[in-house]
Amino acid sequence: MTDDLPRPPRRVRYQGTHPRAFQEKYKELDPAAHAAELEKVRERGHTPAGTHRPICVDEILDVLAPGPGQRGLDATLGYGGHAQMILPRLDPGGRLYGIDVDPLELPRTEARLRALGFQEDVLVVRRMNFAGLPRLVGEAGGPLDFILADLGVSSMQIDNPARGFTYKADGPLDLRLNPQRGRPASALLQALSREELADLLRDLADEPEAEAIAEALHGQAVTGTRQLAGLVRAALRDRWSADTWQEELRHTLARTFQALRIAVNDELGVLEQFLALMPAALKPGGRVAILTFHSGEDRRVKKAFQAGLRDGIYRSVAPEPIRPTPAERRANPRSSSAKLRWAVRV
Repeated sequence: MTDDLPRPPRRVRYQGTHPRAFQEKYKELDPAAHAAELEKVRERGHTPAGTHRPICVDEILDVLAPGPGQRGLDATLGYGGHAQMILPRLDPGGRLYGIDVDPLELPRTEARLRALGFQEDVLVVRRMNFAGLPRLVGEAGGPLDFILADLGVSSMQIDNPARGFTYKADGPLDLRLNPQRGRPASALLQALSREELADLLRDLADEPEAEAIAEALHGQAVTGTRQLAGLVRAALRDRWSADTWQEELRHTLARTFQALRIAVNDELGVLEQFLALMPAALKPGGRVAILTFHSGEDRRVKKAFQAGLRDGIYRSVAPEPIRPTPAERRANPRSSSAKLRWAVRV
């Protein structure tokens, strides 16, 4: 009789004492069953695979001051970490709208938040981009008390090699936040001239080796993340001394992938559209907080807020960006480049 019972699936096999590949991290990918294991990973200053650690949570709560009965928007729901901290502060009678363009991660995030007890009466989840902001305000019954936008790509997107966001594991060179729309980075590379690619690397990532990288990639049919990393590595092999080689290469690859991701998703164009639509989405005295992760984003947010202050749209804006505390940067190295800016509607 026992032979007829289904056998439990074997755990994923991996070499050594700790899993390295994304698919092998079966404990991290099942947080409900292995909460203690995830805590050990966080204590080592790492982000568990398939999860994301929200950045500047206390600072954002202080800026937005969500309170009972208020209506707000998390414009980049992601893993739902910020939303999870905001939602209890809206009770009773408040509501949070959460939007995201990622069709793969959004259902998982909604399921996690629903399991925590946040149902449709307090949390409305929509798959949409910033262009739909006026329509969402109409659905909400008018302008909102606060808006949050965390512009960074989520860790669960970076870690999954199937999404093509990282050179640390082999995967398709995709980099689309919504893999159902637009063209992947591999197609973008085929369409760019050498000069256009060099300009893209300079403009979107401040890459000092833009010309050499563009020369190495131009005319190549680059379809995989490791293939791209190998071409960059070969092109720059003699650029740095032996003692700085690994660190310099790591930064260069990160900048290269960043520039391609921004271009593939038109992130700066989307951000400018969001900044233009946002004032009309805030009620008088409404607050907005935007978390940026590179100079192109921060520069646009800063200029938009300062222009709004001059034009009488905002009554106050952040005089300087808020940075993660040293303790947070040590605990979560991925927060190191974050800058938080805020504004208050007239």
